[in-house]
Amino acid sequence: MYTQDQLKEMVAQAAKDEVLKTMAPGGILGVGTGSTANLFIDALAPHRDHFVGVISSSQASTERLQKHGFHVLDSNSVASVPMYVDGADEIDPQGHMLKGGGGALTREKIVAQLAESFICICDASKEVQVLGQFPLPIEVIPMAQAQVTRVLEQMGGVVTLRMKKGSEEVFVTDNQAWILDVAGLRIADPVALETSLNQIPGVICNGLFARRRANVLLIGQSDGVRREVYA
Repeated sequence: MYTQDQLKEMVAQAAKDEVLKTMAPGGILGVGTGSTANLFIDALAPHRDHFVGVISSSQASTERLQKHGFHVLDSNSVASVPMYVDGADEIDPQGHMLKGGGGALTREKIVAQLAESFICICDASKEVQVLGQFPLPIEVIPMAQAQVTRVLEQMGGVVTLRMKKGSEEVFVTDNQAWILDVAGLRIADPVALETSLNQIPGVICNGLFARRRANVLLIGQSDGVRREVYA
């Protein structure tokens, strides 16, 4: 039986193979954030010359990519990228995802929107029938925190302001914003909820990736890596 870390390593290697097989040399790759994305970056490092540059979804990923010698480009410098590779906190059978456990949801969504193909990489524990078991992250302008919280509570959510781990300080995103984690939601229609949340004043972004869902899923499980394609 594989450990969760071994499953992540397997799927990171599979994503490396997928990208190198599919992307022509000299292209620009979008790279996500989080523990599985970190393993993907490490696996891809020996092949950095295959890419003219990469677009990163967080400061942490940028630093890791630069340490490995990748040329990190500003997202404003490109109109599109062929592929974006990133993990998820949950993914449903239609390829809708819940993301943002690491706090990079807004930049992840920006890069995902640039991508012609979104490759989701995760282990089997992230597969769910209905999104919402993992608290939904929502990035907000700090002055709107209380106001947005009230709206989310009216929707039936249990809202917690994210703090730094082991600290009484508020967690601050790369965008100098705060994150509200919303538990207690059963997200039966993720596209509708994503759209609705976007309309709340003070919300910068929410962690539902349903309007821009995954195209390909590489998922590590006990018998190896499974590949799913969403129509």
